[in-house]
Amino acid sequence: MDAVPRALGQAWTDDTPWDVLTALTALDSRMAGHAGDRRAAEHVVDALGEAGVRDATTEPFPLPVWTRGDCALRVTAPDERAFDAIALPYAPAGTATGRLVSAGYGAPAGFDGVDVEGAVVVASTGSPPGGERVHRMEKYGRAVAGGAAGFVFHNQRDGQLPQTGALRGGRVGERPAASVSGEVGSWLEAYAERGGAAELTVDAHTEPGTGVNTHGVLGPDTPTEVVVIAHHDAHDIGEGALDNGCGVATLVAAARVLAAMESVLETRVRLGTVSGEEVGLVGASALADSLDTDAVRAVVNLDGAGRYRTLRAFLHATPAFADVLAAVEDAAGHPIDVVDTLHPYSDHWPFLRAGVPAVQLHSVTPERGRGWGHTQADTRDKVDARTLREHGMLAALLVRELAREDTTIPRASQATLRQRLVDAGMRSGMVAADVWPAAWD
Repeated sequence: MDAVPRALGQAWTDDTPWDVLTALTALDSRMAGHAGDRRAAEHVVDALGEAGVRDATTEPFPLPVWTRGDCALRVTAPDERAFDAIALPYAPAGTATGRLVSAGYGAPAGFDGVDVEGAVVVASTGSPPGGERVHRMEKYGRAVAGGAAGFVFHNQRDGQLPQTGALRGGRVGERPAASVSGEVGSWLEAYAERGGAAELTVDAHTEPGTGVNTHGVLGPDTPTEVVVIAHHDAHDIGEGALDNGCGVATLVAAARVLAAMESVLETRVRLGTVSGEEVGLVGASALADSLDTDAVRAVVNLDGAGRYRTLRAFLHATPAFADVLAAVEDAAGHPIDVVDTLHPYSDHWPFLRAGVPAVQLHSVTPERGRGWGHTQADTRDKVDARTLREHGMLAALLVRELAREDTTIPRASQATLRQRLVDAGMRSGMVAADVWPAAWD
């Protein structure tokens, strides 16, 4: 029997991806730099080694480690009311007081003509209908640039679920910031319309620490390689099942398929997981720095794979991936939703900046936005084991195609990449988020 059909057949009944997801979500917290994050890396190394990945190991890197403390939010006018709130990662300790000002979705239009100097700015987790996604770090950055005293992020959906997320990439933010539920956000928006005021107090600290990446290899020892990554860290308020336990489980599923078909691989494949994605792609940056990126033919980023039934691929300014994905789709008889999307907010970005073509495997989501992600409702029960297997098989088939000697994916031109972002209107948001490369100006 041919190695590829045999490997795929074995994957149909493989419970290992589900077992990996279970082990990760059973940890108390996988917040970057904390004990659960390190334990997650150990689980991954064990799973990769069991799959047959060679030299599977952990690799530490320096990381500013943020630790959550108490958080208090109180409306002081026109009523006196306390509301539940949680601090946002990399929020500094401190107290912010001032009038409440709504910035809507936190897009540039939400700040146009609005005086936020000394205010506590309120912004939704959502993005303007029909417009591009507005990242949380952009909203916070615009508030800080306008002189805000504090920032409050409220969920766009109901369910009493504050949505967390880092304020800055790998460093402490400038102003205290917190997240509240959609229901609390509705009250804050109403008080802002009435000229209300609020007091926000955050107790948190950041100190030098260590994150842990993992990686190992399959296939022949060639001068070039294909790199497959997923992030194993997650926010401390939930299980991190969808974001990104699913991606890690998908990577392990792919590793097991690739190991079973290792004889047909024509290029070395490096598989691993990174920490610190949720706090600014710190682990991915460390991994990119540790590798010879000139020797990396392509990166496959599994941030978002395995979450929902239909696999979605973001091309990230490399149209040549579309033909390879079409070949995989035809061979597997399984749909892949291909989107010509480019964004800097996941682990492909440090590689893309270094000129490495990168494709991100995600999922077609039932609604716009994060859904359950970054909330305490991101739990294992929302995952389908069948989807983990199928996305793992599709990822493995994609990697096999990218590892063929005759497959050529053009390297990303930095000038083209920059212009694509400018043309898409993303420069101002990336500047606000502090992720626009200084060398591009």
